[in-house]
Amino acid sequence: MAKALNRFVLPEERIPDSWYNLRADMRNKPASMLHPGLLRPMLLEELCGVFAEELAKQELDDTSEYVSIPGGVMDYYRTFRPSPLCRAHSLEKALQTPAKIYYKFEGNNTSGSHKLNSAAAQAYYAREQGLKGVTTETGAGQWGTALSMACAHFGLECRVFMVKVSAEQKPYRRAVMETFGAKIVASPSDTTKVGRDILAKNPDTGGSLGCAISEAMETAFGLEGYRYVLGSVMNHVLLHQSVIGLEAKLALDEMGEQADIVIGCTGGGSNMGGLMAPFVRDKLRHGSKVRLIAVEPASCPSFTRGKFAYDCGDTGRMTPFIKMYTLGCEFMPGANHAGGLRYHGMSPILSQLYYDKVLDEVRAEGQTAVFDAAVTFARAEGVLPAPESAHAIRGAIDEAIRCREEGTGKTILFGLSGTGYFDMTAYKSYIDGAMTDHIPTDAELAASLASLPKAD
Repeated sequence: MAKALNRFVLPEERIPDSWYNLRADMRNKPASMLHPGLLRPMLLEELCGVFAEELAKQELDDTSEYVSIPGGVMDYYRTFRPSPLCRAHSLEKALQTPAKIYYKFEGNNTSGSHKLNSAAAQAYYAREQGLKGVTTETGAGQWGTALSMACAHFGLECRVFMVKVSAEQKPYRRAVMETFGAKIVASPSDTTKVGRDILAKNPDTGGSLGCAISEAMETAFGLEGYRYVLGSVMNHVLLHQSVIGLEAKLALDEMGEQADIVIGCTGGGSNMGGLMAPFVRDKLRHGSKVRLIAVEPASCPSFTRGKFAYDCGDTGRMTPFIKMYTLGCEFMPGANHAGGLRYHGMSPILSQLYYDKVLDEVRAEGQTAVFDAAVTFARAEGVLPAPESAHAIRGAIDEAIRCREEGTGKTILFGLSGTGYFDMTAYKSYIDGAMTDHIPTDAELAASLASLPKAD
């Protein structure tokens, strides 16, 4: 296969028919979720009261190397997968770098992001269990859009609690979800007890993913035939997203390429976890020297300024305790335009890999620098990236510049997790020179970290 191609798409029959469970290869497994009252590992039957049964089983499975993708999910995948692996020739030229830059583009579906990979699986399992509907949270709206699409396909009701600041910034994202039949509530809201409590404490809050999770869980518990689903952080979500990395590695192999550096944006961890999964396997099994870099927003720096500890997954303290890099469940991020990266904690899988130094580096970037990179990429490659994805672009550009300065021709792979066509308020703010960088103070972080439960 000629290496000069701009896009390489695997044949449809090469879509992976199994997800890869990287926990099977991890020497140190992610710590067990703890029952918040009893402080012992959560039992399967307890998780089945929160998630669909098959998802609960996947959440606890640390040993199965591969999990077969059900036929119904494969049929749906074929409507938008495989996704293309693209060579950023024009960006390389603009940067005058000897590096080769590839990106795995997950925006070629109506939801505009990678989130549909897990939404399809979660909606399918809920339908197969005979459930009536699901509830969820969404930050920037990619997950809510993906889930509304999957629920429409599999015949489920869908209720989405959307972080208020994102709902205000992205009204048309809400309209897309409603087009697919979802019911949308801006969070925090007065429709739940936890929402009313949060508003009473902080009436002007723009919300957070932690708030929205609490409202979605409370609603699911109060509706017969409903379960809660979510689009990041959890083990089973990263399992589903491994299809990204499996396809990317297959495509690189077909092109005779090998990644030296793999870069992904991180908020909760689903995109980065999915992209890097097979590359982690190579590091753990074969001693691969591939460098894994995560890029997070400086406004919500879970990795770089958080603590590796047990914490609640939501502001209302309804979830089990999860061991992860966290800023504390009461942390309220500033109104960063990267709404999908506004979660206070990080995936337990990524957290353990970072703690064990398998994930090599994490960088925190201000949103102005991130949008600098987004505009550079858009003008060179003709694709408008989501603000979340632009964090990975920032990392890729910086690595390509380093290659230019060092005269090294490394191969860089990054995840372009979604498109930015519903993020024009953010782009206009950048273009008009009105964008600012909000970085939490040490005092703010200390206050939120003081709320961590005593569970270690």
